[in-house]
Amino acid sequence: MSHWVECQICPKQCRIAPGRSGDCRIRVNVDGKLVATTYGFPTTMHIDPMEKKPLYHFLPGSDILSVATVGCNLHCQGCQNHSISQANPEEMEAWEFPPERLVELAIERGSPSIAYTYTEPIASYEYTLDCCSAARSKGIRNVLVTAAYINEAPLRKLCPYVDAANVDIKSFSEEFYRKMCSASLAPVLRATQVMVEMGVWVEITYLVIPEMNDSPEEINAMLAWVKQNLGTEIPIHFSRFHPQYRMKNVPPTPAETMEMCRTTALEMGFPFVYLGNLRRPGGEDTLCPNKECPERTTPLIARAGFRILSNRLVAGKCPACGAAVAGVWS
Repeated sequence: MSHWVECQICPKQCRIAPGRSGDCRIRVNVDGKLVATTYGFPTTMHIDPMEKKPLYHFLPGSDILSVATVGCNLHCQGCQNHSISQANPEEMEAWEFPPERLVELAIERGSPSIAYTYTEPIASYEYTLDCCSAARSKGIRNVLVTAAYINEAPLRKLCPYVDAANVDIKSFSEEFYRKMCSASLAPVLRATQVMVEMGVWVEITYLVIPEMNDSPEEINAMLAWVKQNLGTEIPIHFSRFHPQYRMKNVPPTPAETMEMCRTTALEMGFPFVYLGNLRRPGGEDTLCPNKECPERTTPLIARAGFRILSNRLVAGKCPACGAAVAGVWS
C-alpha cells in the first residue's frame, strides 16, 4: 500500500499523496517513494558568458555551460523564464543527459564551469547535486543561479561541490514573497548565510519592481542586512524590471530608481554595485575598492552588456595600488 511522503528539500515541505506531485510539479510520490521526474533530462542547454548569470567577480570573460530542467518551487509573477519554470515535465521536450554526460559535454566544449540556471536548480536537487559532484571530480566548477529557497540540511550537503552562486533576493518583505512568489523570505536569507559560511562565492541580484519592492526604506533594509550578515564585499546587482508574464501591466523601472538603489549601496560602503538591464555610464564596471587609489576612476574591469571590454586586474589585485579585489579570478 502506498503512503503519503513529505519532501524535505525546500521549506514548503510538501506532503504528497500517492501518484501526485509536489508544488514544484516534478517531484512525484511513486509507490511511497519521492521521485524527481526530471532527473537526467534537461530541457535547455547553452554556452553563455559568465557575465550573463550575472557573476562579475567569478572567472570574468569565461564561457559557462548553462543547463536547466523544467520546474521551480517558486511561482514569481514576473518570471522571465516562466515558459519552462512553470511548465509541467510532460509539456516540454527534454534530452537525456545523465551527470557524467553533462560533464563530458562541458569538457568537449572547453567550458571550465557549469551553471545550473534558468529555472530553479533546487527543484531538481538530486540532479544538481550529482552533476556538481561529477563536475568537481573532473575539475569543472559549479555555479548556482538560484532563489535559494531551500532547507539548511540539503543545502549543506550541496555546498561542498558549489564554487559560486548568484542568489536572487526578490524583495525584503515577507508579504511580497507570499503574494508574488508563493514563498517566504527568511529561509532565503538563511540559505545565503550558509553559502557564504561554507565558502561559496556569492553575488546577489535584486530585481527592482516599481511600487512593489523599490522604496528607499526597503532597499536600505536589504542592504543593511547584507552588510551586517555577509559583509560589504558581496557584489550587488540591481536589475531593471521589464513587463512580462503576469506583470505586463507594470511599467519598466525608471532609471532614476535604479540610480537611487546604486547610490544608496555605494553610500553604505558597498564598493561593487552594478546595474543590470540598463545601460548607464559605469553601471557595469568594477572599480578599485581603495578610495585612495590614484587610478580609482579607471575601471579595473570595463563591461558592456555581457562583454568584457578590458580587464586590468593582476592576480586579483589593482595594478595601481595593490588592493585586493574580492572574487575568484583564476
